[in-house]
Amino acid sequence: MNQFAVFATIPDGLRIPLIESYNEIQKNFIEQRWEPSELNGGKLCEIIYTIIKGYIGGTYPPAPSKPNNMVDACRALENTPNITRSLRIQIPRMIIALYEIRNNRGVGHVSGDVNPNHMDAVAVLYMSKWLMSELVRVFHNADMVTASEIVDSLVERKSPIVWEVDGKRRILKNGLTFKDKTLVLLHSANRHLQESELIEWLEIVKPSNYRRDVLIPLHKEKLLEYNNSTKDIYISPKGIKYIEDNNILSN
Repeated sequence: MNQFAVFATIPDGLRIPLIESYNEIQKNFIEQRWEPSELNGGKLCEIIYTIIKGYIGGTYPPAPSKPNNMVDACRALENTPNITRSLRIQIPRMIIALYEIRNNRGVGHVSGDVNPNHMDAVAVLYMSKWLMSELVRVFHNADMVTASEIVDSLVERKSPIVWEVDGKRRILKNGLTFKDKTLVLLHSANRHLQESELIEWLEIVKPSNYRRDVLIPLHKEKLLEYNNSTKDIYISPKGIKYIEDNNILSN
């Protein structure tokens, strides 16, 4: 599904803030800005609550709004008749949990080896993705695997060294190895790529050598997942971290 078609039935006044808020959570987490990640979790809750309330009521408001009491407002949704259980109970209860981290954490942590703000941010990150995936599942009648892939496609990974032209992507930065170029293209794509796409975009002359010398070693290093049958290629979390930690995306 084209990312611009996701939540197309929701008005832009809610749809755009929803996607922007989710992207900001992702961005802050990657940049290790734990506290902003927590704060945006609360913002995401308010947007999703507004969307559900509008859906149930039959009319969406023009912009997100914050209920006077988020917990009571979410619990009130449970009494709505003839609405899927996900919208009545499961999503609202997750909102309550996420909102609790937003409002009542950051103080009084027990000392330990792990940064508590980091632990909270991890919880925010994955609860946010679950909420977004569940919204996709409900609004687009998708299974959870497909919904998760659609949500992943919403994450903006813009790179100044990748140029999109005539349906192709070109690397503008000189001096990169084919290993790094491959990971950069996967990182910027917001989806899995086919081997044939990488071969075309990188202008590979001998695909068998590229497969042997680049794709398979990257697969063995767990920097990407290479399916030898379908030729589908996915960048792994380790591959994303490698690209971002080594400053490969800068000009």
